[in-house]
Formats: sequence, C-alpha cells, structure tokens
Amino acid sequence: MSEATPAAEPVAEPERRVVNNPERSRYDVFYDGEPAGFAEYIERGNDTDFIHTEIDGGFAGKGIGSTLARLAVEDVIARGRTITAHCPFIRGWLDKHPEYDAHVVGKGIAR
Repeated sequence: MSEATPAAEPVAEPERRVVNNPERSRYDVFYDGEPAGFAEYIERGNDTDFIHTEIDGGFAGKGIGSTLARLAVEDVIARGRTITAHCPFIRGWLDKHPEYDAHVVGKGIAR
C-alpha cells in the first residue's frame, strides 16, 4: 500500500489593483498594495488618450503592465468613452486584443 502524497497548499496570487486617479490624469497600478506603475492619459471631449505608461523595474515580468492596460481600457469603456493610444505600450497591447477595437479610434472608430 502506498502513502498518499499530501496536497500542496494553494499559493495565493498577489493582488493586482488598478485605480483611476483623475486628479493626476492617470491610472495607478498596485501589486500587493505597493505602487507598481501608472498609465497617463488626457481626456478630450469623449475621448481618453493614453500618452505614457511606466512600470517600476522591480515589478518587471509579473504581468503588471498587461493588468494595467486591460483594467484601464475596460474602465474607459465602462465610462462610455472612446480610446486613443499614443502610448506605444497601450497601443501594442490593444493590437494584441482586437476584442476592444470597437472602442478604439483608428480601429473600430473612424475619425
């Protein structure tokens, strides 16, 4: 009779949280409560234009940038706004996620 292998304890995923910070015109991302980066934007009319994204080097390789992009884009859409992406990071992320094209100027929205 063989012994049962003990079940591994589940490993908790670190919390990733994105918060719109309109006073600073940016979305802030937190990793386990620590500030990890941001995506700056300019709002013009009904459009939110992402202009710059930074992720702190200490958080590189943890998927923080993708989490920031996805949650920021989804918040902009939920607020009924269109998206422009002058920021190369956000633009590149949107290129990989065509499911958001209907909300992006130059993709699903012609101007």
